[in-house]
Amino acid sequence: MPKVVGQGREVEDPAVVVPAQARGGLVLPDGVEEELAAALVAQARTGGPELKLTGPGGLLTGLIKQVLERGLAAELDEHLGYGKGDAAGRGVPNSRNGSTRKTVLTEVGPVELEVPRDRAGTFAPALVPKGDRRVGGLSDTVISLYAGGMTVRDIGHHLARTVGVELSHDTISRITDEVLDDVKAWQHRPLDEVYPVAFVDALVVKVRDGGAVRNKAVHLAVGVDLDGVKHVLGIWVEQVEAARHWAQVMAELRNRGVRDILIVCCDGLTGLPEAIGNAYGRTTVQTCVVHLIRAALRYVSYADRKKVAAAMRPIYTAANLDAAEAALLEFGESEFGRKHPAAVAVWERAWEQFVPFLEFTPNLRRIIYTTNAIESFNFQIRKIIKNDGHFPNNDAVVKLLWLAIVDVEDKRARARAKEAGKPAAQRNAPGRLIEGQLTQGWRPALSELATAYPGRIPALAL
Repeated sequence: MPKVVGQGREVEDPAVVVPAQARGGLVLPDGVEEELAAALVAQARTGGPELKLTGPGGLLTGLIKQVLERGLAAELDEHLGYGKGDAAGRGVPNSRNGSTRKTVLTEVGPVELEVPRDRAGTFAPALVPKGDRRVGGLSDTVISLYAGGMTVRDIGHHLARTVGVELSHDTISRITDEVLDDVKAWQHRPLDEVYPVAFVDALVVKVRDGGAVRNKAVHLAVGVDLDGVKHVLGIWVEQVEAARHWAQVMAELRNRGVRDILIVCCDGLTGLPEAIGNAYGRTTVQTCVVHLIRAALRYVSYADRKKVAAAMRPIYTAANLDAAEAALLEFGESEFGRKHPAAVAVWERAWEQFVPFLEFTPNLRRIIYTTNAIESFNFQIRKIIKNDGHFPNNDAVVKLLWLAIVDVEDKRARARAKEAGKPAAQRNAPGRLIEGQLTQGWRPALSELATAYPGRIPALAL
């Protein structure tokens, strides 16, 4: 994923004031800001109870109109080579030719402009390009609302109600489609050669397919790089979650430059180890311990769940394989094991993919113990997509999920930037959700991996 885009970038030194030019802000000529401010104050004093900031007739709408029209006039002056009323313009082949009325949509409402023209028809303003009907941050606003989980219909209602901008559903869809090129570039970007640990999981969404709405599986892969930083490697939409689809995902990762993955942590899907092995024959497939516990507890009555969970704990906290086997045998012969044999069978079926976990120290076990990193992300995504009855196609799914990642990380980055410089006890902004998150205790874990998998971690990373 590209470095998190949007307004919420991390700020290295919040005390540094960035000039407006560097931020891409509009710099007005000397005196214009004061003049406009005075005009706004005067209008506010005489505006009465119906005074509005945004929408048709609003103060900010009028301000934008004045600024844009002044900017267009300045552009025409530069294009012609002389100012309005300047004697230098007499006898030149091109001159002013009145103006054209044009309504543009902004984030504060529709603005009616008088766009100046030249007689030769060669004037092409950059401030409000020909054919453009949206200026300012309206597109960014639409994309932000969409990334936050609002449907196309809800966005249309929201803009009409708050700023008086009427956008059709097709227009809103086209605006959000503007990010598709960025999504495709991200989805096909080159990856690192080695990821010591990767997490894979899937969630289900509803997508229109062939005239019917069907459940489809969104496959997600998260890799931990050599510096211990997590990255979303890709998003793939398939008919169902199946081993053959994961095989395709692994093949694509290899085609994008991933030469080796040491450990893949997954939910124990049947056939997944073989699918991973086809692309990465030396990779260790580790079943998520939390998934195993949950799967076993599905067969346990609610009244017994806490006691059964405590009885299973010695299995996955065992010091080694022999101790774990003894703990599983003891659990199977216990009162709860005899009462819930299906729970015991869950461990027995997954034993081969569970035991690699036992070869590592607690420091590394904490990292591969669970796929919670990706499940926390899935939880946030489900909150965003719950408002959508279904998606029109697979591209719409990937687009929204990518925007959701950017949006969540952006919001969290802004919250952290606000608290920069405060004592640790006064900071409560959330850390990164998943993209760019640093894995705790990574350096000793990487050293342990280098010992367990000799020659597979580049020496420069140690």
